[in-house]
Amino acid sequence: MKNRQFLYAALMLLSVAGRAAAADPAFDAELLSIQQAWAKVNYETPAGDAREKAFDALEKRAEGFVKQHPDRAEALIWEGIIESSYAGAKGGLGALGLAKEARGNLEAALRIDPKSLDGSAYTSLGTLYYKVPGFPLGFGDHDKARQMLGKALELNPNGIDPNYFYAEFLFEQGEYAKALQYLDRAAKAPPRPGRELADKGRRGEIATLASRVKAKMS
Repeated sequence: MKNRQFLYAALMLLSVAGRAAAADPAFDAELLSIQQAWAKVNYETPAGDAREKAFDALEKRAEGFVKQHPDRAEALIWEGIIESSYAGAKGGLGALGLAKEARGNLEAALRIDPKSLDGSAYTSLGTLYYKVPGFPLGFGDHDKARQMLGKALELNPNGIDPNYFYAEFLFEQGEYAKALQYLDRAAKAPPRPGRELADKGRRGEIATLASRVKAKMS
């Protein structure tokens, strides 16, 4: 019995040591830097050519990050997020290729770790599915959007992004009262350390969407 207990304790120590060895401060620092750069482009760079060029440069940076860490879901998620944002800035049919690349990266992230970054791949995929045109032009699918956004909320029920994007989806579906409920949750989401600019920008979007919802309900 004592030998068995000793063996169990040794295995636990090895497990903890393995997790500690897996920590990668350089990876975490670059990921945060990319997140902060995205917020600056998305919320502070004027719309038009300047924003498109900034997203193009950031997408190349994210692509290089993925090549360095092909087995990390977080890197794939952020390349997908940047490609999605770039597609939104570009607009039109020319953005569809970027949207498809984003979908591929987000699906790859889900295969590695669906819970990574609190289910952010589900949030971003759900958003793509309701923003991209449906067949025959694109792969948009409102049923899949609802399913993906629902999974994101299961993993991160109090997060600012899953609540905001689900509210936006509900608004587009005409479910105004329900949209307000999720906007309220998004507004009450806890702050994210190091993501102050993103939180500020998202809260502005929450307020704008809430005004639009209330206008529809009046």
